[in-house]
Formats: sequence, structure tokens, C-alpha cells
Amino acid sequence: MFKRKSDPISTRAKELNAQITQLESQIRQLSTKLEDKQGHPRVRSTAMPHGQSVRMQSGPSTAEHIFESLEKPHTEPEVETTASHYNDLGVRKYDLLGAIKRLQKHFRGPPAANPRLINYLAAGSIKGLRPLRYEKRIARNRFIVVSIFFVCVLWGILWVIFSHK
Repeated sequence: MFKRKSDPISTRAKELNAQITQLESQIRQLSTKLEDKQGHPRVRSTAMPHGQSVRMQSGPSTAEHIFESLEKPHTEPEVETTASHYNDLGVRKYDLLGAIKRLQKHFRGPPAANPRLINYLAAGSIKGLRPLRYEKRIARNRFIVVSIFFVCVLWGILWVIFSHK
């Protein structure tokens, strides 16, 4: 009765991590089987093309696999600097459009790290979590009620002040 519901995202993450470890162990087993079957590769010397084949000495093989991130780092676009951006004295002209873009970027914040997750949250596709549109509606209704309350209080204060004169 007093138990909290388990978070569906964390349980799914645990399941996926278990699957990843299982797949990694299968990859290790298959790679060792493949290395045992192939043996050492035969390499021919490029200095003497018709010379004798030499067996390649294999170095210590590592059992750990190295995974690289495929995401490209987010880089800022280069700002154009041409002669038209500077006045006769060599001082940079004021760029109104650039200032507006910087202001919008400041209020917008950094881009999402995982846009697919944002889409799932917005649509309510993850079971157990409310969609963002529902949360936004609640926040909007709270704002409207609080705004009406403050307007009523302000109207009451002004009514009291002006009715006593």
C-alpha cells in the first residue's frame, strides 16, 4: 500500500543494460572463436613482391571492445567577417539581426541532448508518465488562477484607496 510505483524508464534502462552485457559477452565469445579458426594472417613483404611470405606476429589482443561515440559535437556556426561588416574606421557595425538571434538563443537554452526522448515525453508514448501537454495545461491553469487572484487583490487595494478620498 505504501510502495511507490517503479519508474518505467529506470526499469527499462535496467533491462536494456542487461541485454547489452549479454550481447557483449556473445560478441567476445564469437570473436575468440573467429580468431582461433583463422589463425595468424599471412603477409607478403612489399619490398620484395615475389619474395617469401612472412607470418605476422600478433600482438597482445585485448578482450575489451572500444566503442566510440557517433554523435558529432555541436559547434557554433562561424560568424561571417567580410569588409561589409566594418565601417570606414575599422569598427564592426552593429548587427541587429545577429543580436536578435543571440537573444533568442539565450532564452531558448541549449538544444536537447536526446530529441527522440523529448518527442516521446511530449506525445505521452511512455507508459506511466503523463504527456507534457497535460503538464503544460496544468501549469497554464495555475498561472491564470494566480494572475486573476493578484488582479483582484490589486483592484481591491485600489478600490479601498480611492473610495476613502
